Amino acid sequence: MILRKVRNEPRTTRQDLVNDLNRAGTTVSKKTISNTLRRQGLKSCSARKVPFLKPTHVKARLKFANDHLNDPEEEWEKVMWSDETKIELFGLNSTRHVWRKKNDEYNPKNTIPTVKHGGGNIILWGCFSAKGTGRLHRIVGRMDGAMYREILANNLLPSVRHDNDPKHTARATKEWLRRKHLKVLETLLFCCYYWCTSILD
Repeated sequence: MILRKVRNEPRTTRQDLVNDLNRAGTTVSKKTISNTLRRQGLKSCSARKVPFLKPTHVKARLKFANDHLNDPEEEWEKVMWSDETKIELFGLNSTRHVWRKKNDEYNPKNTIPTVKHGGGNIILWGCFSAKGTGRLHRIVGRMDGAMYREILANNLLPSVRHDNDPKHTARATKEWLRRKHLKVLETLLFCCYYWCTSILD
């Protein structure tokens, strides 16, 4: 009963299990439950926070991975990866625990889906590449296509990879990137931009 419960619902707490067993007429302690689960290779771990992915996102990521599976390492050295992140200075930021086995942290049952801009106090844009990290830019106010292009103009190094946020893929943004002689590779979920080899030489 205990194993079935935590496998189906990894976020079940020890107290939940104690209560379930009490209702079934069995009295056990939290320690006994922990020991039982550990013997089965299950450990209480912090749930990983991962981006919330729709089925179309999963399909696009898999397609991108398969399309570029055999790309040489030097191609990836031209790519800079960028994204925005929200940092909550105040408010609820609690940790959730799940019962899971080793190396099973990214099973969807064991993660907490997150969305990008659900509020918060500070939003930052950052980037990194094989050469190291790029600049960190604080976004003040609501970011639109014009602000995004300004961020790229001030912070873009050899290349940038971003997601398919509308301001990233706006016509004016695409035109700006074209004028900068960027090669564009697009998928449903994200875009990769990198300088053409002739620009680097």
